[in-house]
Amino acid sequence: MGKQIFTFYSLFLIVIGWGCQPKEADPGLYSGDLLIEANEKLTQVIVHDIFSPPVASRIYAYPSIAAFEVAALEDPTYKSLMGQLNGFEPVNIEVPEEVFFPLAAITAYYQVATALVFSEEQLETHQKEVLKKFRSSLPTKTYYNSLDLGKEVAAQVLAYSKNDNYHQSRSFEKYSLTGIEGTWQPTPPAYMEGIEPHWNKIRPFFLDSAAQFKSLPPTTFSSDPESKFYKEANEVFQIHQTMTEEQRDIAFFWDCNPYKMNIKGHVMFAEKKITPGGHWMGIAGIACKKNGLDWKGTAEAMAVTGVTLMDGFIACWDEKYRSVLVRPETFINQYIDEEWAPLLQTPPFPEYTSGHSVISTAASIALTHLFGEPFEFVDSTEVAYGLPTRTFESFRAAAEEAAMSRFYGGIHYMPAITEGTKKGQKVGEHLISRIHTRQEQVAESK
Repeated sequence: MGKQIFTFYSLFLIVIGWGCQPKEADPGLYSGDLLIEANEKLTQVIVHDIFSPPVASRIYAYPSIAAFEVAALEDPTYKSLMGQLNGFEPVNIEVPEEVFFPLAAITAYYQVATALVFSEEQLETHQKEVLKKFRSSLPTKTYYNSLDLGKEVAAQVLAYSKNDNYHQSRSFEKYSLTGIEGTWQPTPPAYMEGIEPHWNKIRPFFLDSAAQFKSLPPTTFSSDPESKFYKEANEVFQIHQTMTEEQRDIAFFWDCNPYKMNIKGHVMFAEKKITPGGHWMGIAGIACKKNGLDWKGTAEAMAVTGVTLMDGFIACWDEKYRSVLVRPETFINQYIDEEWAPLLQTPPFPEYTSGHSVISTAASIALTHLFGEPFEFVDSTEVAYGLPTRTFESFRAAAEEAAMSRFYGGIHYMPAITEGTKKGQKVGEHLISRIHTRQEQVAESK
């Protein structure tokens, strides 16, 4: 019969696709484990290449979208993100008569991920090892047809990604310090320039604009000891005098600093870690494994988490470079204690609002929508970076702890956390109201 033209809304052709699934395939290839492993490998490459938290969120999102689009091709209960995400227009895809969709999904994931990182050879090497598992289990024609389908879906997603203004933003002007009292200044030890000052110009996936959920302005700056701002800074200073071991553990667990600079004598060296978005993508994988999801359910969870994280960073960064508020370290050193240093290293961008508060809250709402509540899980995401596991009764509980970790770490005033949480809540709720990954969600929303 040759090839057939497949639209994302054609149930007839989906049923035909089902009939082509090879019966001899290893049952393990249907699980979500290979996508989770692919995400873990992508995290390793992101850490190696030292991508900033906002950029990392973009790198996680697009490969996950690609894998999910294959799931939407195969199963009519899933709804394509084409026609839902901003600028992601529906297209026709040629689906071979003999195809194994799990292989197409993992191929689409790796094709997109490889195009977005610097150390693509690391992903390519890992992909080759994964493909061996499929090659030994599938007929030759099915194997290569599946690779072709994955590459075609990846090509569509990569074409979509090229129009989000990211590449154009690489040539935008760097952030220039204003010199105005109370505005952000680079902090020790590296005194790095402000990262991604134009991230609000990146196209969001489901937000109407970066400023859709604009935060209230931060507390008015003042160095007067009787002022509200001074008291907020002093609150950060004081918590370090009475900090418990548990609070210290929480701060370090959620540090997620991709580029911590260390100084020993005259030597400066970097310590590379997972980003906040990487931590939540890890949590998504943990939830998928706990529920024993197949590759389609796993692709769904990763895609939903990925787009939520990216839009959360866009919304957060919009406020950061609007208010450009001074960090606690700078203020406390100047007005309270010149020798004081935060428990965590201050990241190189303005203070308000807290990024972890925004994206953790948004991601927790997205994951709760998928997995329900309560959902107890053991977070082992940071084990690879020398930290122990932590157990949470729900995604929301984890997000609340992540938000407070920034206060314990000495890198945020409380308003950045409370207002950041509110922004994240709105981002997460907007995702649920606008993006539907299941057909029954569409019916329920009408």
